[in-house]
Amino acid sequence: MKTEGRNAVIELLKTDKNVDKILLEKNPQGSLKSIFAEARKKNIRVQFVDRKVLDRESAEGRHQGVIAFATDFKYCSIEDIVASRKESGGFIILCDGVEDVHNLGSIIRVAECAGADGVIIPANNSACVTEAVARISAGAVNHMKVAKVNSLNRAIDELKKSGYWLYALEADGASIYEADLTGNIAIVVGGEDSGVRRLTREKCDFTLSIPLHGKVNSLNASVALGIAVYEAVRKRL
Repeated sequence: MKTEGRNAVIELLKTDKNVDKILLEKNPQGSLKSIFAEARKKNIRVQFVDRKVLDRESAEGRHQGVIAFATDFKYCSIEDIVASRKESGGFIILCDGVEDVHNLGSIIRVAECAGADGVIIPANNSACVTEAVARISAGAVNHMKVAKVNSLNRAIDELKKSGYWLYALEADGASIYEADLTGNIAIVVGGEDSGVRRLTREKCDFTLSIPLHGKVNSLNASVALGIAVYEAVRKRL
């Protein structure tokens, strides 16, 4: 799997993942020199190349002078995520039909920054962890447990058996500012256009919304999730 961008590669080098090689722009400056130094410490092969080589290898042309090649991303199981919950309670994010890689990358970044235990995505009708997602997450994907499941609804059933309360984010729910959000919780965020699917929503224990005060009646999926996650963090402090 390719990891592009300075921040994403820096975060990758902090992990114990197997990095096969790094393509680095010739005559590195600034943080690129730091990446080279860290790669040498870890005995990672570094290949200095012209920018046009990086442009050709880059998925979106925003490599910032560095591309790392690591082993493919390894998804974990729901059990792995549940097992890592803290004494104060588990905190999990579920994505229901988030197909945009930018939104998934942002969601993973928010989840990692907020100290969530993991992110669960469905195998179908969803973005998965790609080079673009890794870059957009600014390397957070290297520190976050991500499970890919065949059925999100069965995943909800499994979480309920493990003592989690499920919260769906939807426009017509109760105000999130009035919700408890402590203990073992899992927040479900829907797709960009469709929101949380009806059957998934019915399986959740609560439906919550973020009060809006402008003329636009909806928020971007990753923005809505960010607001919800940090409201949970505030109440769990």
